[in-house]
Amino acid sequence: QVQLVESGGGLVQPGASLRLSCAASGRTFRSYHMGWFRQAPGKEREFVAGISWNSISTDYADSVKGRFTISRDNAKNTVSLQMNSLKPEDTAVYYCAADRSLKGLGTREEEYDYWGQGTQVIVSS
Repeated sequence: QVQLVESGGGLVQPGASLRLSCAASGRTFRSYHMGWFRQAPGKEREFVAGISWNSISTDYADSVKGRFTISRDNAKNTVSLQMNSLKPEDTAVYYCAADRSLKGLGTREEEYDYWGQGTQVIVSS
């Protein structure tokens, strides 16, 4: 079992940067793949970025490639999402998720077992 708590959301202007963090409890964090998803108003939750348990593999949605960077620190049980050049369409609730399976890094919601409560990001002038 792992509990996830996101932080770092807020209101920013287009072009600004924001760094989201996810703090995980439990000793098994370091063996989980981790992901960030987001859900905009009126839309389904979508994959944003993922990182393998050992940080060797990462994956990004096309819409954020080159702007967002996912990273993790297994010693501190944290995973982060650095978001640069933010756009209004990045406005959403961002969720941290953990995948306890030993399969490859996933991009679908159903591949993740544990979820945080989310943190709101609003990009607006």
